Amino acid sequence: MTVSEQQPGRPDERTGRLYGVGLGPGDPNLMTLRAVEVIAEADVVAYHSARHGRSIARSIAAKHLRADHIEEALVYPVTTETTDHPGGYRGAMEDFYTEAAARLAVHLDAGRTVAVLAEGDPMFYGSYMHMHKRLADRYPTEVIPGVTSVSAAAARLGTPLAEGEEVLTILPGTLPEEELTARLAATDAAVVMKLGRTFPAVRRAFEASGRLPEARYVERATMAGERLGELADTDAASVPYFAVAVLPSRIDARPERAPGDGEVTVVGTGPAGPLWLTPETRGALAAADDLVGYTTYLDRVPVRPGQTRHGSDNKVESERAEFALDLARRGRRVAVVSGGDPGVFAMATAVLEVAAQEEYADVPVRVLPGVTAANAAAARAGAPLGHDYATISLSDRLKPWEVIAERLRAAASADLVLALYNPGSRSRTWQVGKARDLLLEHRSPDTPVVLGRDVGGPSESVRTVRLADLDPVEVDMRTILIVGSSQTRWGRRGDGTQIVWTPRRYPED
Repeated sequence: MTVSEQQPGRPDERTGRLYGVGLGPGDPNLMTLRAVEVIAEADVVAYHSARHGRSIARSIAAKHLRADHIEEALVYPVTTETTDHPGGYRGAMEDFYTEAAARLAVHLDAGRTVAVLAEGDPMFYGSYMHMHKRLADRYPTEVIPGVTSVSAAAARLGTPLAEGEEVLTILPGTLPEEELTARLAATDAAVVMKLGRTFPAVRRAFEASGRLPEARYVERATMAGERLGELADTDAASVPYFAVAVLPSRIDARPERAPGDGEVTVVGTGPAGPLWLTPETRGALAAADDLVGYTTYLDRVPVRPGQTRHGSDNKVESERAEFALDLARRGRRVAVVSGGDPGVFAMATAVLEVAAQEEYADVPVRVLPGVTAANAAAARAGAPLGHDYATISLSDRLKPWEVIAERLRAAASADLVLALYNPGSRSRTWQVGKARDLLLEHRSPDTPVVLGRDVGGPSESVRTVRLADLDPVEVDMRTILIVGSSQTRWGRRGDGTQIVWTPRRYPED
């Protein structure tokens, strides 16, 4: 094939070949056989370095370099210092990568084989990938994987990094501190890279997420000057860039606790499934020794080795709360699992009522929020809760219907949007009709009513009807009702989607 006949986007096989060569974490003995072979075959060996000229990548591969190798030192114009480049740090680096790729392209066009050395793995937080993105579509290219610093750190610590269904999260220390905190709280195992100047913020994130006691520190794994220790005991002034913080596997690592070490955390799982969990809730569920809750809600929580699950019926809230507090009094870390938000017609009140008894006065109790059924249904429908609203349960199991009716009248006469929980069940079929008739005394028959059933679940259904057309037969315990105010609007958009919203501004007249 002539040059003019070459297919667009296909590398010309007559040019030189580009290799991204992973060298592993630092010990030359951890280079792969393929990496050694490629360096031996290469005409040109390229490597990155700071302006001081010392290249870690070159030092790892040094004994495999020949006198006749053409060496291309790709020297960063800036590392941690400031720059007067008009595009700032990012602009300076973009120009550098473009110029470096052009230098390598000259060799490739001349038919030379180019090996770009990379510490660890070339495609894992490495500089090689910037050459790859600029050159791989023009030249034959092969990437040689290498042992990552993550794998090396776990090996040197001698502890499993992740087991079974545990989730491993890799984080750059350069993330905002609050983002680091949230991600550390939510995951099972983690490695935070790129420490150095970021270390103080990283340490604070570990502490804020409650994970600092588990965290380990690894510096220059497999290299000269390697250091291992507890993250909490590490001096920030001594931490280099080539260090990582490690949260190893929690399996088989749960400590024995004394009676005074227990606590109860009441968590909300949202309306359905893991997509509705907050990072803080994920962390509390993962850290618990025991999970206590209504079996349907426990089934939403992943099974983790080392945890004990205590499921029960939906109508034994007080007994469940007492059981959880007793476990905590014996030193267990207990998560009481609730649907939606635990403080909205759910388990937080039940736990706190029992915890108010003198015998549980010393048991710590925390409540973590969750997405409520009302918020979930409102979001699916649009924004019906965009102005003032009231939340009322229609269940008369814990309060008489006369109280419910009086509250409905008061909220309706105040022209509040209403979020109605627990509207009906197999044993309660009349409340919805009674509530509808009562509300029609204050609201137009055309008032929109959102029926949100199993929001977030497999049988989700969200639709809107007129208040006058609300049929109690279509409502069950898995349904929440949102009744609009006199100002609530509803309609269809151009794509046919039905939306409901309550304006933020209330008319002055």
